[in-house]
Amino acid sequence: MRAMITRPRLVTLAAAALGAAAFVLLSLPLPLLLGPMLGCLLAALAGAPLQGMGVLGTALRTWLGVAIGSTVTPALLHDLPRMGATLALVPLFVGLIGLVGYPFFRRVMGYDHPTAFYSAMPGGLQDMLIFGEEAGGNVRSMSLIHATRVLVIVTATPFLLALLYDVDLSQAPGRPASEVPLSQIALMVFSGIAGWKIAERIGMFGASILGPLILTACLSLAGVIQGRPPAEMIWAAQFFIGIAVGSKYAGITPRELRHDVTAGLGYALLLAILSLGFIEAAALLSGRPALEVALSFLPGGQAEMAVIALMTGADVAFVVAHHLTRIFLVITAAPLIARWMARR
Repeated sequence: MRAMITRPRLVTLAAAALGAAAFVLLSLPLPLLLGPMLGCLLAALAGAPLQGMGVLGTALRTWLGVAIGSTVTPALLHDLPRMGATLALVPLFVGLIGLVGYPFFRRVMGYDHPTAFYSAMPGGLQDMLIFGEEAGGNVRSMSLIHATRVLVIVTATPFLLALLYDVDLSQAPGRPASEVPLSQIALMVFSGIAGWKIAERIGMFGASILGPLILTACLSLAGVIQGRPPAEMIWAAQFFIGIAVGSKYAGITPRELRHDVTAGLGYALLLAILSLGFIEAAALLSGRPALEVALSFLPGGQAEMAVIALMTGADVAFVVAHHLTRIFLVITAAPLIARWMARR
């Protein structure tokens, strides 16, 4: 415990708390997600020492996996065939992102091949950094680019949803803890930790969210877990997900701000244009609500988009299924394509 409590972590917590408080006072959407993100970003720009929350942050993020897994019910399985039309569009969407993103980073921004390629891939952040580092890419640049992509898209999405679909983002994501049986809360906490550790042990990507998601889904289908985690658990998960994104900017230099963050901003704009056109086409083809399609195809982080889906009352399982498909495609295909391109 003493090793976990460091000055940079205390500074990070303070910056995140101040950001969340500012969002609450200003009545801005998703204060416990966007507030910590932007609070940490501003602290990093001011030169404050920041550090991620380590195992504690990861443990609390498992509650988001539990929240998603608890939405998997027999009724959802019956509805799976209806997702086929939009799931089939995901490979095309990923391919278009690569065709736009790689030339932007390689030719316009001047990055080397592995850095440009893995910066353009909309997969899981940690996985892209690992693959990029193995290929000889610049890990710091890739980290800042992906963090900026997620930050911009996740920050803009609530405002766009409120403007376009009149979505109320002030509602609680679940019942208060006082209304949820203690036995159910204990089961959810156990499912989160156990699912994370089992998934980590077998080397699953996104273990801290996918492991709890899968284990909780099994318990939900069996009728053991009955309902979503209380609002307090989901809010705590939001807070630490916000810190995880914002703390990526720790130690940022003026050159990184000019080059890497600018590249991330430009890429986020390109993705927004591409995504909006694709979302409109997917909604027309599938007949699904435009809100659900938008949350499914906006290439923010999987965890962050799942939080927004929870807050908007959208079909969380539908949204997460599309992001998992996107990430699975990128993780399995990206290293093979990158090596082929390097040989060419």
